[in-house]
Amino acid sequence: MIHTLNLRQYQSRALLRSVLTSACLALGLLAPGATLSAQEARPVAEDPALEKKVITLSNELRCLVCQNQTIADSNAELAVDLRNQVRKQLSEGKSDREILDYMVQRYGEFVLYRPPFNYKTILLWAGPFLLLLIAMFILIQQIRTRHKHLASEEFNPTDLSRAKALLGTKSEGQS
Repeated sequence: MIHTLNLRQYQSRALLRSVLTSACLALGLLAPGATLSAQEARPVAEDPALEKKVITLSNELRCLVCQNQTIADSNAELAVDLRNQVRKQLSEGKSDREILDYMVQRYGEFVLYRPPFNYKTILLWAGPFLLLLIAMFILIQQIRTRHKHLASEEFNPTDLSRAKALLGTKSEGQS
């Protein structure tokens, strides 16, 4: 039987595991660097095609603990549990869409590694382009301002002859 944990239960277990590991290290029961962690899920499907679908679908779901990894890449206990849940549902004959919908219903759209383009995620998709446009606008304004400032700045003949002398060139009046 596959047991699915909600996020709060997982966090409680992770905290308990951390406290137990710290206590064991303090008492000298564990070697430094050792941890009490969940074992990695091993493929239980006899069918390689099913296992390939599990991996493909697992790459579409975000690990709710790691947040920057898919559940296929993560070794967190919750990710292992979610992979097992995906495997179970695929073996029951559910479609990819049904499994993704189930995960979204249970964990929210955050669980999708590539969220859909809709009104809730418009800033996520358009944000980088907006920032780029704003940066380009600011850069163009800065260039224009400097150009106007340099163009409006007039030099008197004394400054020009002094600059030419410093540069080692002859002034226009000299030959």
